[in-house]
Amino acid sequence: MTSQLDLSRRQPLLPLGSDFAVHFYDQAKLDRYKDAVLSVLERTGVRFGSAKALDVLAEHGADVDRASGVVRFAPDLVTAALAKAPRTFWLGSRDGTLDLDLASGDTYNTTNGCGTEVIDWRTGVRRPPTKDDLSAITRMVDYLGSLQFWWPNVAAADCGDTHTLHELDAAWNNTGKHLQGMVQGEREARYAVEMATVIAGGAEQLRRRPPMSNLIGTVQPLINDKDGIEAALVFAEAGIPVCFVTMPTYGTTAPATKAGAYVMGFAELVSATVCVQLAHPGAPVILFPLPVHADPRTAALTTAPLNHRGLFLPSELVHHFGLPAMTGYAGTDDDLPGSWLAAAETAHTVMLAGIVGSELMTTIGLTNRYQLFTPEHMMLDDDLYRRAANAFRDLELDEETLALDVIDKVGPGGHYLGQPHTRRHMKETVERSIGQEIGPDGAHLRDAVEVARERGVDILEHYVPEPLDAGKAAELARICAAADAELGG
Repeated sequence: MTSQLDLSRRQPLLPLGSDFAVHFYDQAKLDRYKDAVLSVLERTGVRFGSAKALDVLAEHGADVDRASGVVRFAPDLVTAALAKAPRTFWLGSRDGTLDLDLASGDTYNTTNGCGTEVIDWRTGVRRPPTKDDLSAITRMVDYLGSLQFWWPNVAAADCGDTHTLHELDAAWNNTGKHLQGMVQGEREARYAVEMATVIAGGAEQLRRRPPMSNLIGTVQPLINDKDGIEAALVFAEAGIPVCFVTMPTYGTTAPATKAGAYVMGFAELVSATVCVQLAHPGAPVILFPLPVHADPRTAALTTAPLNHRGLFLPSELVHHFGLPAMTGYAGTDDDLPGSWLAAAETAHTVMLAGIVGSELMTTIGLTNRYQLFTPEHMMLDDDLYRRAANAFRDLELDEETLALDVIDKVGPGGHYLGQPHTRRHMKETVERSIGQEIGPDGAHLRDAVEVARERGVDILEHYVPEPLDAGKAAELARICAAADAELGG
């Protein structure tokens, strides 16, 4: 069987969004959360593990305890610093044709990130991922319209301490889309900036349309570690957007109540943003609150319980602080692609994500608590995402779509099969999902997981993205080799 995919070009970008304006929280409630965050920053403080960051904060009037590294922030200092951060900006792409406008009102989607295992699609062996695996998966990311920017879906686990730089190298050689890397550490960040400058064509071009952003994690509870914050300062200086993410776990690294965990996590995010804005006013920053659940019996991570109360709070609270938001949905605890649990957990949250209004989100492509990649799961998630992308879009409404003349012409008791109007529009209503492919007998549906695997492997093996300029590719390889020599790749 063939996969029935057109692999001659990438699919058009299909961001998630809604034609209906929906807001879930009023200003008074958001103000109460904001006041609580400001209270934590002023009374409790956040620990910074970097002397450079402490110097910046002390210079601008924060209350810095050098012995403990704990910094406390007056509310006025926080407010003034956040006011310098842009509410929207552009995320550039490799050649400028796939740039993302964060003011568009759409939500741009990427994969889940940093999986630790793949099931080899050639041999069926379950094993750690390699840079070659990531290169192939990146070609899937480049092809699929459901993915508008890149995350390292799996780690380049064979590349040692410089794996995050090799992940960028694999990405820029295999997709034209915007990259969001996961580089930590000042020295590593400087190599990443050098790579991004090569792609952009110069430092000023990099600042105008940065072809990458970078994800920096805070540490729970209430810590900005040395490698994270110093990398953020390097990227901000170069004009590369920084996305700060917090992952408080209810009851273990954060309060067991959702409201308390949000407040604590936002204190981390806001403190990091303040530091960046004080050092480099106007630097683009995105905030990514991603609280997670712990199984009360074992404290092990679980991704998608039934209780999704507060699902829409993170992005609205980020916007209330005046910054663009990233949110995360669609994880599954299940190990097996195609199971009822994997489909239910993905479908439920992706469908809801269409009305949240975040600028960015991470959703699809891994099972087993964001650990395992298989091509069939990526394609099944893509199918669910496409359903969501259409669910919150309004119908076109004009004389052609109302079809009053056609209704009048056919009249009672007729049929519409012979009408030119039908020929113009019939295909719009029958786009088939993976689960609706007819088998060779012409009567029965094929197994959806089998179809998904077939299509995924076809992309992995046969889709060829637009190649990176050979000179730029050679420069990236040179930079990675230099980083390997210095940092132990």
